[in-house]
Amino acid sequence: MTFDIQQFAVGASWVATAIGAALWLWSWLGEKNAIRKLRFLDCGVVLLFSSILLRIVAQERPMSIWDWAVVFVGPLFIAAALWRLARTACPPPGR
Repeated sequence: MTFDIQQFAVGASWVATAIGAALWLWSWLGEKNAIRKLRFLDCGVVLLFSSILLRIVAQERPMSIWDWAVVFVGPLFIAAALWRLARTACPPPGR
C-alpha cells in the first residue's frame, strides 16, 4: 500500500464534511445564543462547501452540471459565511 496524496485529501474532505454537518446541525438544534448559532452555522457552511469543492477537484470523472453549479455557487457561500464570521467577531477595544 502506497501513500497517495489524493486519497488522503479526499479522506480529509470527508472528515471536514462530517464536522461541518455536525456544526450546522448543532447551530439548528443545540445552540440557543443567536450570535453563537450564526457562527456555528457559518463555520459549518465553510467546511461543507470547501470539502465538497475539494472532492469535485479530486474526482476523476468528467464534471456534471451539478458539479459546475457547486463550483460557481460554493465560493459565494464561502465568502458570505467568512464575511459574516468577520462581522460577528469580538467587538473592537473600547466598546
